[in-house]
Amino acid sequence: MLSGNAISALAAVFIVAMVWLRTRMHYRQGSSGRRSLTTAGAVYFAAVVALLVAGWFAAPRAAPALAGSFPVAPALARVMWFLGAYYLFIPVHGMLRARGLALFRSDRSPEGGMA
Repeated sequence: MLSGNAISALAAVFIVAMVWLRTRMHYRQGSSGRRSLTTAGAVYFAAVVALLVAGWFAAPRAAPALAGSFPVAPALARVMWFLGAYYLFIPVHGMLRARGLALFRSDRSPEGGMA
């Protein structure tokens, strides 16, 4: 059986993959089929990873304060933090798109343009 840390690490990798896939599906694929990150995209994904790393350390410490007398396993606290981060970045991506900042570009589109 996997330890709590292994479960948390798998959950973090899964969340990063889900954020990546969810955002990529919003951008049309050019004829070349190749897309790359824009500067805004690199900052966006760095923020996702930073929030997950912060949650790795903060969630187990914050869980008792939020759960009261109910005992919460560190792995559960981390996974809940990771899910919260995933749902937080859905509207962040929407706000970036509304301002015209693309996270991905095709080889033929400009840096900040929506492809």
